[in-house]
Amino acid sequence: MEPESESVFRPVYAEDDEDKKNWARPPSSYGSMKSDSDDVDEDDEEDVDLMEEQEQGEEQREEEECNQEVAEAFVSPPPQVHPPSPIVHRDAPVYEGTGMQLVRSESPETLFTMSTQQTKPPGAIVIDTRSDIECNSEDDDKDLDEPLDSRNNSPEPPEPLEYDDGMQMDEYGQPGMLHPEQDLAHVFKTIQNILTSLTKEELLQFKIWFSSWEKQITLQHMMEGDILDFVDRIIEVLGMERALTHTIHTLGGINKQQESEQLHYQCRRALIRWQLKQHLERYYILREGITQAGKQSILDNVFVEPQISIGFHGGFDPSHEFKPQPPTPVQVPSADTFVSVDNLFRLKKQDGQPVRTVVTTGIAGIGKSVCVAKFCWDWTNQKANKDLQFVIDISFRGIWLLRNLHLPPSKKMSIKELINHYHPHCKKMEYLDAEDCKYVIVMDSFDRYQAQLDWKNTPVVNDSNTQEHPDVLIVNLIRGNLLPTARVWIIGRRAAVSQIPSEFIDVVTEVQGFSDEMKDEYLTKRFADAQLAAKIVTQYKRQPTLRILAHHPFTCWIFATVFKRNFYDEDYGVHPPRITPFYLNILLVQMNRRLQFYFGQAEHELKWRDEDKQLVIKVGKMALKMLERNASVFYEDDLKEYSLNVQDVTVFMGIVTEIPSSSQRRTFCFVHFTVQEFMAALYVFTTFREKGNVLESTRSKIFSFKDTKSAATLLHSALDRTLNAPLGQYDMFLRLLCGLVNPDCVHLNGYLYHHHTPKLPGIEEAAKLLEKTIDKAPAERLKNLKECLREMTQNDE
Repeated sequence: MEPESESVFRPVYAEDDEDKKNWARPPSSYGSMKSDSDDVDEDDEEDVDLMEEQEQGEEQREEEECNQEVAEAFVSPPPQVHPPSPIVHRDAPVYEGTGMQLVRSESPETLFTMSTQQTKPPGAIVIDTRSDIECNSEDDDKDLDEPLDSRNNSPEPPEPLEYDDGMQMDEYGQPGMLHPEQDLAHVFKTIQNILTSLTKEELLQFKIWFSSWEKQITLQHMMEGDILDFVDRIIEVLGMERALTHTIHTLGGINKQQESEQLHYQCRRALIRWQLKQHLERYYILREGITQAGKQSILDNVFVEPQISIGFHGGFDPSHEFKPQPPTPVQVPSADTFVSVDNLFRLKKQDGQPVRTVVTTGIAGIGKSVCVAKFCWDWTNQKANKDLQFVIDISFRGIWLLRNLHLPPSKKMSIKELINHYHPHCKKMEYLDAEDCKYVIVMDSFDRYQAQLDWKNTPVVNDSNTQEHPDVLIVNLIRGNLLPTARVWIIGRRAAVSQIPSEFIDVVTEVQGFSDEMKDEYLTKRFADAQLAAKIVTQYKRQPTLRILAHHPFTCWIFATVFKRNFYDEDYGVHPPRITPFYLNILLVQMNRRLQFYFGQAEHELKWRDEDKQLVIKVGKMALKMLERNASVFYEDDLKEYSLNVQDVTVFMGIVTEIPSSSQRRTFCFVHFTVQEFMAALYVFTTFREKGNVLESTRSKIFSFKDTKSAATLLHSALDRTLNAPLGQYDMFLRLLCGLVNPDCVHLNGYLYHHHTPKLPGIEEAAKLLEKTIDKAPAERLKNLKECLREMTQNDE
C-alpha cells in the first residue's frame, strides 16, 4: 500500500479510471488554455496529428515538472484550523455540497458556469443556467468579425446584469433580480481577479492551504486547469458563499491580508446576505407545540399558505351549524383581495409608490408567524424576492427582553446598535441608510411588546446612530423617521397592532385561514402515511362544527395531533368524533401559550395560578351573559363590568379578537361563536361543581332531584332553557355542556381543577333524562339532542 503522502501527490495520469472520468473537464471556458491547434484547417489531418503528439509530450513533461514543483514547494500542511464558520442553528440543514450542477455548453467556447457536466457529483441535480439566447449551429455561419454577445461567447466571465427592480421573472415565476454585487458573476470575477494577482508560488501555497481546509477538493484536482477552472470548481463543489468565505480566510492564512480584505470589501453585500441567510436557516423547521427530538416538521413539507386578504375584516368566520348569521353581522373578504405572502412588498400605495410599512394581523394561531417563516425561507433559498438585498429579522419579543434585561446602563441605544445586537455580522453594514439598498426588516409578535407606545409625544429621531430608548426607536422606525429606505413588516394580533396610527401604515393585510381545499391539503401533507391522512380527513368531516373550525390552521394542527393519537386504536373511527375535547384543547393550548409568551413561564413548568383560573371563569361568565342577550360582540365597558383586564383578554388570552366597527368604541368578539358558547358552558359546569347551579332560576317545577349536585340536575336546567329559547340560541351550548359532563373530559385536571377531581354523580340518570327528552322532542331539535347524548356517553377518545 502506498504511503498517504505519495497517494496525495501522485501524478494525475496515475489516477483511477473512475476518478479521472469524474474529474475530466472540457477545454477552458474562457480561452486561457485554448490550444493553437483549434485554429488549424480541418483538411490538414496529418499536421494536426503531428501537433497532437507534440502536445501530448509537452503535457507529460509539464505534469512531471508540476509534480516536482509541488514536492519542492510543499511543506507540512498548516494545522487543521478551520476558518470561522457562520452561525448555523442546530435545526438548519447540513449541506455536503451545493447539490446542483450548472450546464456547460458542448462548444469549446462554453458559457460561463459554476461547473461542468463532467464534474457532476453523484446524485446532483443538473440546473441549466444558460442564457435565454442559446448558442446553436446557426451562429457558426456568422461573420467572425461580428461582435459577439458577451453573455454567450466571451472568453471572460460575463458582466453582472443591470439591476432591474422586479421586472424580470425567475424560474419560480417571481419578479426581481439579485443586486449586481450579490450576483454569481460579480463574485466569480472578483475571486478570479484576486487570485490572478498572486505569483505562481503564492498561488501554489494558496491551493495547498485551501485543500487542507476543504477535503471535498483534493490538491490534485486543484492543480488541474487554470485559475478560471479552479474558481469554477470550488464554486461548483462548495457553493458561491462558502467558496468566497474560504477564499478570504485562505488568503489571510498565507499572509495576503491586503488581498483578503480587498476581496471581503468588494463582495461584502454577498457576504452579509449569506450571513443573514444562515441566521434564517432556523425556519427550516416548523415548530408546533412541544418540540420532540426527531419529530420536527420540515416547513416546506407541511406548509399550506393560508388566505391573506388586503384590508381589515376581523378574521372572524361567521359559519355556524345552527345559525346562518351571527347576531352581529361581520365582514368577510372577497377573493379578489387575497395576496400571496411573497408578494406583500409588491403592493403599491394609492399614489402608485411601493409600500414601505406593511402590517399583517389575524386571530391567534391563524398562521401569522408561519407566514413569516415561509417569507424568510423563500428569500433564503432565492425562491422569491431576490431583489431584496437583505431580510433582517428582529422580533418584538427579543426587543422586549432586551429592553427589560440587557440594556446598557444609559438605557439607550441606536437603531443600528439594536440591529447589530441580533445580527453582529451587520455591524459594519453602511447600506441601511442608502437609497439604493432595498431591504426588509421583519418584526414579528408586536403583541409581545407590552409597553404602551406614545405615538404623539415621542421625540423625533432621524439619525440611525442616535441613541434612544427602545420605545422611541420603535415609534420612529414605524413613523419612517429612522431608516426611511427600509421596508418594515409588522406582524401581530389585531387588538395589539390597532394602537398603531393608520397614517404610519401603508397597507394592512389579514390572515384569513384555510379554504376547504387547504384544510384537506394541510392534513394530507402532514402525514407520510396516506392511509392515515385519508382517515383523518374523513373523520373530521363527519362533524359540521369541526369542518367549520378547520378554517383555523391552529385547530387543524390540533385535529392532526389528536386524531393521529386516536387512530392508534384500531377500533377508533366507528362513530363520529365528539367535539368537546377539541374545544378543551384549544383553551388549554392558548392559556398555556399565554403563560409562556407573556408571563415568561417555561414550557415544562406551566402552572395555572389562581388569577389564571379566575380569568377563565370571568370570561365564561361574560360569555353566558352575552348568550342570554343573544349578543356576539362586546366592548371595553363589558370587560370592566366583570373586572377583566382589556389587554389580558383581548391580546394575551388567544380566544378573543378585535373586529372593525362603525362606532367609535373598540369592538371585540370570540374567535368563533362556538368558542363563546363553549366558554359559557365551561362557566356553568365549573360553577356547578364548586358553588351551585347558575341556571337554577329556570328549573322546571315538574321534575325535582334530591341530589342538587347531580349531573341530572344541571342537565334538566340546561334542557329547560334550551327548549324554551329559539332554535340555535342554546343548542350548541347544551351539546358542549353535555360533553363536559362526560367523565372522559379530564383535560383541565391539574389546570382549572385539581388533578384527581372526581366525576359528577348522576351521569346515568342524566342520560336517561336526555333519552326521554329525545322521545318527545320536536323534529328540528331531534338531531342535536341525539348529539348531546353521544357527547355525554361516548368514551372512544
